[in-house]
Amino acid sequence: MSGESFLFQAFVYLTAAVVAVPIAKRLGLGSVLGYLIAGVIIGPFGLGLLGEEGQDVMHFAEFGVVMMLFVVGLELEPALLWRLRTPILGLGGLQVGVTSLLVAGISLALGLTWQEALAVGMTIALSSTAIVLQTLNEKGLLKTAGGQGSFAVLLFQDIAVIPMLALFPLLATSTAVAAEDAHATGSWIGHFPGWVQTLAVLGAVAVIVVGGRYLLRPVFRAIARTRMRELFTAAALLLVIGIALLMSLVGLSPALGTFLAGVVLANSEYRHELESDIEPFKGLLLGLFFIAVGASIDFALLVALPALIAGLVAAIVVLKFAVLLVLSRAFKFSLDQGLLLAFALPQAGEFAFVLLSFASQEGVLDRTITSPLVAAVALSMALSPILMVLYERVVRPRVGTRSEEKREPDAIEEESPVLIAGFGSFGASVGRFLNANGVATTVLDVDSDRVELLRRLGLKVYYGDASRHDLLLAAGADKAKLLVLALDTPERTLRLVETVQKHFPGLKVLARAFDWKDAHDLIDAGVDYVYREALDSSLRMGADALTLLGFRSYQSKRAALKFMKHDEDSLKQLTEMRNEDQGVYINAARKRIQDLERLLQSDLEDEGLERDAGWDAESLREEFGRL
Repeated sequence: MSGESFLFQAFVYLTAAVVAVPIAKRLGLGSVLGYLIAGVIIGPFGLGLLGEEGQDVMHFAEFGVVMMLFVVGLELEPALLWRLRTPILGLGGLQVGVTSLLVAGISLALGLTWQEALAVGMTIALSSTAIVLQTLNEKGLLKTAGGQGSFAVLLFQDIAVIPMLALFPLLATSTAVAAEDAHATGSWIGHFPGWVQTLAVLGAVAVIVVGGRYLLRPVFRAIARTRMRELFTAAALLLVIGIALLMSLVGLSPALGTFLAGVVLANSEYRHELESDIEPFKGLLLGLFFIAVGASIDFALLVALPALIAGLVAAIVVLKFAVLLVLSRAFKFSLDQGLLLAFALPQAGEFAFVLLSFASQEGVLDRTITSPLVAAVALSMALSPILMVLYERVVRPRVGTRSEEKREPDAIEEESPVLIAGFGSFGASVGRFLNANGVATTVLDVDSDRVELLRRLGLKVYYGDASRHDLLLAAGADKAKLLVLALDTPERTLRLVETVQKHFPGLKVLARAFDWKDAHDLIDAGVDYVYREALDSSLRMGADALTLLGFRSYQSKRAALKFMKHDEDSLKQLTEMRNEDQGVYINAARKRIQDLERLLQSDLEDEGLERDAGWDAESLREEFGRL
């Protein structure tokens, strides 16, 4: 490729990403779908900016997959694998095994040989690590039970690719095609029998793992002594390229080699530094991969065989959805979390492109089989963000509510001066603090799993939806003095505020707010005591930073308290103005920031403060500085 052509294609890729992704995110579709749409638009079957044959597209796609899998492998910490061993081996293993066998059975019924059917089954069983993790992370669902289950399944799938690629040569039915493709790709072992190729593959993997375990640390220790940060990036790329080259020589995909390289680096004490060096490139390279996937969709084949490809896409999504939903129930997921797992993972994955290409090279699958499968895989991946939007906007609000109502609220047999709605990390801290000071509390939480866990920890928590008037009345809201709102979403908090103001107007409400917008909404709703969850901890950290920089503890604490008082006053003032012209709101906010800076600067210059700082003697600074 000429330099001018390379620069032009780089310009096209970046322009497509910069234009399409913000539009997709603004429409609530997420960045992944934006990248895929951008690829379709600029691809060979859109504007044709990347070449009619799509060769350049697949070149960039391969590079994106290679670097993406390196980062995925880099994050496979042994401690994490051990902690998730049950869902990884149980849920992940069953998902791959059951899906592979079901797809293979259907393929056999459609006339494929058992070797072809097994190869197709293993390929379709895998889901998209890149799309699922990025989508769950963007939507804040990665830490949920369904999100962690999805993560465990994806980990098993990534690891399962290694034995799959080692098994494929044994499934080859056309040694002539395999030898021809092996010669074209530069494989040294393509002309050997299948069992020899399998041994060579396993030997290459063993060399990488054993060599990396005993040689990697001394090498990076020597690099660390140079104190040149860029050498870490260079060394990582050298390792990636070297291992990818080795894997190519034994007939495996370079993408698999980079994945193994990442796994090797995950055991190094220098992993975090390498990860921080590579992290800025990760998002862009993933975006590049998604664009390439969108551009690789063969719309000519779609037009020629629309029923076949549509049927393949529907079969992939429906079959995997059903398997995941059944397994989620078998592993005791709640209905809403089981549906999250099923909606997150029904697509085929980026490894399918690697496996299908490898299967074609090895003579396992004919190109008449792989071509429609590539189109179906790409379309199933394109459907993934849409399925997550469907889950988030349509399924979750309805199914989540029904699953909560299936269990009857607990009978509440006590009355306390303080009610606490929501007992996550925020509400639990408030409740434990009050209980430690002899103040009785009645706690309500709608998460049944969390209720059971907290009870096992010895905490008294009742299951029930605090936004229900009858449940609040049973909990003694008509006699209580305070209601602490520590729910997990702003919407549920506002709904509960409306219920309290309608039925218990004398009950004082202390509400948790997530950010400024949330705080504005609560103040507008009539809540007098609003607490932004990050404000106190951030100001305490800021005060500690001042103390460590040489400020007296008294000055640091006083500055933090003044900042909080001024910030709370600003919140109330700006709440009254937020519905006015945005320019007026911005100008008022800017003025409040400037006023605060002048206030704190004049406070530091006040010589009279020295009289009040006598308690902050040098011998007591360390003790009081951490209070």
